[in-house]
Amino acid sequence: MAQSTLPLSFAPLEGITGWLFRRVHHSRFPGLARYYTPFSAPTADSPLTGRGLNDVLPEHNEGVPVVPQLLTNKADDFISAARCLQDLGYNEVNLNLGCPSGTVVSKKKGAGFLSDPQGIDAFLDTVFRRLDMTVSVKTRIGVSDPDEWPALLEMFARYPISLLIIHPRLRTDYYKGDVRQEAFAYAVDNYKGPLCYNGDLNTVSDCQRVTACYPRLSELMAGRGLVADPALGRALAGGPPLTQAEFLAFHDELVAGYQEILYGDWPVLGKMKELWTYWANLFPAPQKPLKAMRKARTLADYRAAVQRLVGEQEILPAYTTARSR
Repeated sequence: MAQSTLPLSFAPLEGITGWLFRRVHHSRFPGLARYYTPFSAPTADSPLTGRGLNDVLPEHNEGVPVVPQLLTNKADDFISAARCLQDLGYNEVNLNLGCPSGTVVSKKKGAGFLSDPQGIDAFLDTVFRRLDMTVSVKTRIGVSDPDEWPALLEMFARYPISLLIIHPRLRTDYYKGDVRQEAFAYAVDNYKGPLCYNGDLNTVSDCQRVTACYPRLSELMAGRGLVADPALGRALAGGPPLTQAEFLAFHDELVAGYQEILYGDWPVLGKMKELWTYWANLFPAPQKPLKAMRKARTLADYRAAVQRLVGEQEILPAYTTARSR
């Protein structure tokens, strides 16, 4: 199968793809179209929270193609935050209509906002009338019923959304089960604006299959797949797969970076241990070293467990040559 030439972007993952991760990834694995930030939730009193502002500061994202993402159901708060981002030099902002978290949905935000199509319609009408800025949307296909999707899609089509990023699952699906390909196919047939596919893109073959099925796509987006294989974008473009040495160098630079911005071993260990929930699949038998990593209370013990794993086991062929077949 031919290599895909569609742009690939990095989906936001809360707690993982913050500014340091994005910067290190972009420096070692350049070529992605965009990095979407984990959402910031603006309020009337605070358009950008301290953490949200820190994540998008220009000095933290120099040279990285970043699109900030906002989570709100209030147009005024969205516009205020977007203008703050514009002042920082950003020309695009993304609206989160996909987060399935219970705490988010209970506030009728993220995927919970999809329960109110009229509210979204009024929100987008206000935003596009008052905001001189590019706006993209990341959405699911509804809350609990696939029959919600046609009306939502018809509503989206009324606005000049720069890119409609569709994760073809319902909010109630969370991340389980197969993506609902029939819903995405409906969008391809009935929505005329630029489309991006997001959901279960974990390998080169996954990306190639989606590209072949939907040739009019503008872009692909991967999240967990790009964390698990940081070289996925390069392999998708026909470049070499991930090597043992560059994986370890990527890992070590992240550890060093987190040591600089976090206080003490424990928060650094928390960051790195979470990443191994994705990286474990790179190796054939990671169980014993992973157990040692999880039990580690110091970075010295953690590093010893990592060296043991990487020194004794090679990255699986499924994450190297087999991925580009």
